[in-house]
Amino acid sequence: MGEDHQIAFLLRESAQPDPERRAAALKGLGRIGRAEHARVLAEAADDPDPAVRAAAALGLGRLGVPEAGEEALPLLMGDADPGVRRRASVAAARLGLGGPAVTRAFARLLSDPDHHVRINALDGLSALGVPGDVTALAALLGDPDPAVWGRARTLLYTCGEDPAVRAEVMRTARRGTGAARARALEWLPERCTEQLLDSLFTGLHDPSPAVRIQAARRLFHVQQDQVQDQLDAALRTEEHPEVAAGLLRGLRGLDDDRVTDAAVRWLRDPVAGPAAARALGAVDPGTAAPHLRAALTDKTLSPHTRAAAAAAVGTAGRWDAVWLLLSLLDDPDDVLRAGVLDGLETLVENGLRPWEHHPVAWALTDHLATDDRHTWRTRNALDGLTQALPDLRRLADNAPSGEVLAAALSLLDADDPADEHARHDVRRFLCRLDDPHEPVRYEAVLGLERWTEAGGSLPPGSETARRRLEALAEDASPRLRQAATRLLGALDTGPP
Repeated sequence: MGEDHQIAFLLRESAQPDPERRAAALKGLGRIGRAEHARVLAEAADDPDPAVRAAAALGLGRLGVPEAGEEALPLLMGDADPGVRRRASVAAARLGLGGPAVTRAFARLLSDPDHHVRINALDGLSALGVPGDVTALAALLGDPDPAVWGRARTLLYTCGEDPAVRAEVMRTARRGTGAARARALEWLPERCTEQLLDSLFTGLHDPSPAVRIQAARRLFHVQQDQVQDQLDAALRTEEHPEVAAGLLRGLRGLDDDRVTDAAVRWLRDPVAGPAAARALGAVDPGTAAPHLRAALTDKTLSPHTRAAAAAAVGTAGRWDAVWLLLSLLDDPDDVLRAGVLDGLETLVENGLRPWEHHPVAWALTDHLATDDRHTWRTRNALDGLTQALPDLRRLADNAPSGEVLAAALSLLDADDPADEHARHDVRRFLCRLDDPHEPVRYEAVLGLERWTEAGGSLPPGSETARRRLEALAEDASPRLRQAATRLLGALDTGPP
């Protein structure tokens, strides 16, 4: 059957009494029909059967004749049947329809009970670059579906220069409810905080935890005594762990007594406990020390709380911090070991006492070779600890894994051409340019780059190394290609 015969058959079927046959015919006309058949599809918008009206909307979208849909589709977008509204809104967007009638239709659909229709309305308004109904649009910030509220937020941002949009978002931030108010508070720029101040105080006691979190987040940056009093009062009465965690993160270090009492109260909570431990690390070490020591050794606490306590012990830096952390460096709990390493890293950064350097260096280099879950965390804790270099060089020659070897190479001192050990390190880097592990090759190139930047030159007989670098400049790894290319350029330029 030729196309003309098919179209003639579909036209006959579109007038049949059976609604299923009419609907199938209209869908077919949308696929193979021509512009002159758009009238049939448009007239079917008045069909008494919703399946037929939905097929008419689908057919109009497929046929691709915008003029035919300009009148019918806005009507179908207001249909009582959600399936019809969904098909019509998709068709209107596909045809790129605009104008007041279409904009009003999309705006009405922002409040549609069907979330698919709300998504189509947002997509249609976004294509037109208009907000539609600003009140309904801002209300969608509270929609439970991320596909809806995410699109609504994007459209509000796109239309952010519209005074009506700005006013409605501000109103929602002040007097909205639940997630809509929280997301409005999150979305508005910081310069709006002063205008929102009174409503932020009430927001600290809003029924919605999300609103309380966002109100507190904004108030943390306001340097006023009354603000600190309000935050303190909120923290004392807060019962929701996530809100308490947010308050503790923002309040830590502002007032020792206030923070310590609240932090101790929340230490045992698995959600707020880590924030409470970190808050204790920022107050007076003498006040916090007994609480942190107790948390660190209390195996009934959440591992994340104990890990945060370990990091806080490093931040506090008391006389016993190193020994407390080293005693837990080989704990079987991965999470706790991560916190211990973070605490040791802080202690090394802040400067160890003379008698602590070697014990920490020995313990961390041993740990580097054995803890494959935290290789690079251990590496970061070792950074700057020169007492570890002899053991790191041994690992660079005989590491148990490629990751450990790469970490050891990254710590070798290659920026002093006058240092005999550094000259040996250069040969280590050269030897590792052919290593089968990409991280090792990458760290070897970076080591040579550090050496070159410090004014060193490759040792005699390094022509093979240059050819290898040229090959690495074509490596499959983007970062390795870039590093090798930089190094070749530095070698060609020579020392400044």
